[in-house]
Amino acid sequence: MSETQTGTTRIQRSQSSRTRSRKPKKNQIPYAIGVFAAIAAIGIILSTVSANLGIFWFTGSIFGFILQRSRFCFTASMRDPSLTGSTTVTRAVLIAFAITTIGFWAIKYGAFLRGLPIPGQGYIAPVSFATAIGALFFGIGMVIAGGCASGTLMRVGEGFTMQLISLLFFIIGSLWGAHDFGWWKLNVISEGRPVFLPDVLGWGGAIVVQLLLIGCLYVMADKWENRKKESDS
Repeated sequence: MSETQTGTTRIQRSQSSRTRSRKPKKNQIPYAIGVFAAIAAIGIILSTVSANLGIFWFTGSIFGFILQRSRFCFTASMRDPSLTGSTTVTRAVLIAFAITTIGFWAIKYGAFLRGLPIPGQGYIAPVSFATAIGALFFGIGMVIAGGCASGTLMRVGEGFTMQLISLLFFIIGSLWGAHDFGWWKLNVISEGRPVFLPDVLGWGGAIVVQLLLIGCLYVMADKWENRKKESDS
């Protein structure tokens, strides 16, 4: 028998042994049905206590499923371009920003036209030095933890035990931040100035500038990925 035939025989034996040792996959459909039934039952029970609790439960479950299937993570959108050169998640986040920009603009502008109070104005926070400090520490923390809030919760649900540590310290940090928020608001945040783009650029100018900025970032992300692919090839 030639060396080629001998090598082929060994490869075939190796493949057949791996095939025999490979365990057949279990049918996951019964588990999926059970989980779905449990989610529905818990949602119904919560709805009897409060309608809002039921809505929050079902909404959270849907968002969790979407996050898990899409692998959507804000950390990955900022980290992947530097580590791997991929901007797939980055562009997905930018598309999400564009869609939410149009949606929120329509809601706010509709209220403005009808002379009603514009919803969400109480969430317009001043831009100050605290913004830069928060962005720096949050960026460092989510890179070390390997995920932001959405990514951490998603991976905890998938069974990644190391993310439980991230979740624990995420809760501790949030409680600590809530405890010290009064001092930051009085001494740092209040020194800034709230910026509402329609007040500066008008309603039309605000959405045009916002979408143009998102579009420019999308083009830059796409070119960055293509350049990385060319340099690696």
